[in-house]
Amino acid sequence: MVPDIEPRLLRAFVAVADELHFTRAAARLYVAQQALSRDIRRLERELGAELFTRTTRHVTLTPDGERLVPYAQAVLAAYDELGGAFADEARPLLVDLNTDGIISGRVLARARELAPECELMARYQSGLTGAAAEIAAGRLDVSFGRFTGLAPAVRAGLAAQPVRLEPMAVLLPEGHPLAGRAEVELDALAGESVYAGAGNPATKEWTDLAERLFAGRGIKVASPAPVAIGFEEFRRVMAKTRTPVLASVDFPDMPGCVLRPLVRPVPLSPVSLVWRKGLKHPGLDALRAAAAEMAEREGWLVRPPGAWLPEGDLLHMCPNQ
Repeated sequence: MVPDIEPRLLRAFVAVADELHFTRAAARLYVAQQALSRDIRRLERELGAELFTRTTRHVTLTPDGERLVPYAQAVLAAYDELGGAFADEARPLLVDLNTDGIISGRVLARARELAPECELMARYQSGLTGAAAEIAAGRLDVSFGRFTGLAPAVRAGLAAQPVRLEPMAVLLPEGHPLAGRAEVELDALAGESVYAGAGNPATKEWTDLAERLFAGRGIKVASPAPVAIGFEEFRRVMAKTRTPVLASVDFPDMPGCVLRPLVRPVPLSPVSLVWRKGLKHPGLDALRAAAAEMAEREGWLVRPPGAWLPEGDLLHMCPNQ
């Protein structure tokens, strides 16, 4: 008989099976690589099967590992739905705003008006990839961001509701040759290196969007750099490096910098409300109602003619367009 298997071990297995790389899988789960390796070895012992073939260069699934994948995914999905169905609806709902996001903050404020009896607690994880790992671990309930930028295995355990197609902008240091323009044509950034979170494991979905936008335009994604935590530290690093930053048009004002919308074409950042599948909570109901209400009233999901958006994101955000 197969022994009872802890969900943590199956989550470790699914992460490695998806990434085929222990370091990336550990970063995705926010655990140490040694701890992840121990969990995989323990799972192999409990099942009496080798799940991965490991060399110094490659990690591949064995036939037993391939066989386990759909079962592990199904068990985790059922486990998450069970947890959501019996969650304490009176407890606070933990909502990640991805820093001081204006759109997510407005949705949260409206949800609090719709459900004043609920405690909706804001968190600031900065990046949907990182927030998704926190949701999977049960340390967070809801987040905002680019849902299609998550790995398929991660999306399988989540649900999402489109909220806004947010026009993108570039944050420029004062004195930059393009800072005097009211708006910046995308092609004017040719030859520039633009920061888009490269190297930050919590914001992979944003870096991927930038890479797709810049491809073939002569624009480079700036090299990885230490992640600046907090607005003041970000401002200090910006003043020191003077590297343009890819942002949204609602990025908060920053001293010493100017925010300019990108045009020709207008690139769009797809923002969705994201939560764990099976989660039931009146606060989530209020968030979904608030997001739908504001998107309808303010036209947040209307795609401007000629605007840029990757096809996969368009299918998710605007299935009828």
